[in-house]
Amino acid sequence: MTMRAHITGWGKFVPAQVLTNDDLTQIVDTSDEWIHTRTGIAERHIASDDETTSTMALQAARQALGVAALKPSHLDLIIVATATPDYLFPSTACLVQDALGASRAAAFDLSAGCTGFVYGLSVAADLISSGAYENALIIGAETLSRIVDWSDRATCVLFGDGAGAVVLQANGAEGGVLSTVLGSDGSGANLLRLPAGGSYEPASHHSVAEGRHYLKMRGREVFRFAVRTLPAATRLVLERAGLTLAELNLVIPHQANQRIIEASTRSLGLPPEAVFSNLERYGNTSAASIPIALCEAIEKKRVKQNDLLVCVGFGAGLTWGATAVRWSMPLPPQPISPWRRIWQKLRYFYAAARSSVRRLLRWLLALGTNWKGSDGHTNHDK
Repeated sequence: MTMRAHITGWGKFVPAQVLTNDDLTQIVDTSDEWIHTRTGIAERHIASDDETTSTMALQAARQALGVAALKPSHLDLIIVATATPDYLFPSTACLVQDALGASRAAAFDLSAGCTGFVYGLSVAADLISSGAYENALIIGAETLSRIVDWSDRATCVLFGDGAGAVVLQANGAEGGVLSTVLGSDGSGANLLRLPAGGSYEPASHHSVAEGRHYLKMRGREVFRFAVRTLPAATRLVLERAGLTLAELNLVIPHQANQRIIEASTRSLGLPPEAVFSNLERYGNTSAASIPIALCEAIEKKRVKQNDLLVCVGFGAGLTWGATAVRWSMPLPPQPISPWRRIWQKLRYFYAAARSSVRRLLRWLLALGTNWKGSDGHTNHDK
C-alpha cells in the first residue's frame, strides 16, 4: 500500500499587539494610503518582549496537535521553517521539541526564506511516503520585527510576526499531499538578505553602526521574480499531480504583497475567489504566512473535504516552491472536549517538569565530574 502524507491538524498564533498603518506614520514618513495602495496591508502583529519565534511556534504546534488528537510523544519529526530563529544554535525546533515533550522526535530548522514552510512540507511528506516516519509536525514561525529597520519605510511597513503549524500523518487513503515542486536561484541572493551576523560578516561595532543586521530588500526585482514564479510553480505542481487549473479549488499563496497576488491570479486566469488572501491584517510573515493563511481559510469555510489546494511561495535565496494537496479531513474538526483540554495542559506541565529535572541531573552530573578527578582524588585535594 502506498502511504500518503495527510494534513490532520493545524494551528496558528499571532501576537496580541497590533501595529496599524496609522501607527507607522508616527515612526516613519508614510501614510495609510501610501502603504495600502502599494502593498494591500492595513496592519500587522508585533511580538512583545517576552515572545520569540519558539514561543509562537509552540502555541501553533499545540493547536495543531490538539486538532489532530495526537500526543507529542507520538511525533517522529519536527521541522521549524524560519529566517528568525531564537539562536543560530540550538535549533528552534529543538526548543519546541523539548517544550512539547516530543521525546521520540528528530528536530531541525529549515532556512528557505518565505518559501520555508513549503520546503518543510515537501521534506516531511517525502519522508512519510518513504516509510521513514509516520507523524510529522511542520511549523512556519517568524519574529521579523526583530530584524526590520524601523527607520526604513520601504521595508518596515511590510512585515509582521506570527506562526502557523500543520501535522502530517501517514495514511493509505487517497488524497493528502499529491505533489511538490521546489526550486532555487542563488544568483538572486543579494535581492533579499540579512547582510551581517554570519560567518561572511561577523557582528562588529562597524556592522551594528551601519545597520547591517537589518533585512535588506530590492523590492522591484523581488516583485518581478514573484509574478513570474508563482504562476509557473502553480502550473507545474498541478501538472506533476496529473491535474489541471480547472480542477483547482483554492490557491493559498505566500502573503507578501497584494499586487503580486492579483498579478499571479490574472496570469493563471483564476477568479479572485479562487485565491485566498489575508495579507491586509497580518502583513508579510515570511515562512509563517502560508500556514496562517491555511488556518484562516479553514476558519472561514473556504476549504472543504476533497478540495484541491495549492500552497505556493517564493522567498530569499532566491527560492520558490508549491505543494498540491487533496484535502481529506472532514470539516469543521471535532471540538476538543474539556477533559481533553485538561489532559493536554497536564501533559505540557509534565513536559516542562521533565525538562527541568533533566537539566538538574545534567548539572549534578557535571558537578560530580568536576569535583572528583579520574584518579579518584577530589579537585580540592589536588
